[in-house]
Amino acid sequence: MDNSDIVKMQLHELYMKFLHQQELQEQSESEALLAEIQHSLSGGASLHLTEIHVISCIGQNEPINVTAIAEKMSISKGNISKICSKLMKEDWIRKTQLSDNKKEIYFRLTAAGKKAFMLHEQLHGRAQQLFVRFLDRYDGEQLSFLKRVLMDGIASLEAGELRIRPSQAAGERES
Repeated sequence: MDNSDIVKMQLHELYMKFLHQQELQEQSESEALLAEIQHSLSGGASLHLTEIHVISCIGQNEPINVTAIAEKMSISKGNISKICSKLMKEDWIRKTQLSDNKKEIYFRLTAAGKKAFMLHEQLHGRAQQLFVRFLDRYDGEQLSFLKRVLMDGIASLEAGELRIRPSQAAGERES
């Protein structure tokens, strides 16, 4: 194994460690966000993270319909419909219709939904500030390279190039 292969193996180990730490941080941030929303709004508020993200999607795009929410969030229309029904029942969102289209149902935030949306936006703003501060240690060339690596990684993930297939999991290698 040459030095390049060793570095690639080390990069893979670091990548796996990064993913694990990211998962732990997301879980911690999700719990903190849910607790903050529940504390700020009403003691009885019980939202799941996906529901908060639906509220956020509606807040960023209102009025918006089920199809558009599903597309923006990459979640099935059926699941979005169920979530929206729950959010309406709990008074986070409300149904509306546009004056020129009485058939199509759109969603808007209620006062409680707007509060949840604002708390969510504030948390994301703080997270973005921390991330930008972290990136300040790199120069423009390094940032451009990192951007390219991330874009290539996203494209590879979306294309399924980094997905382990059953034959690979059993130890076979693709030719």
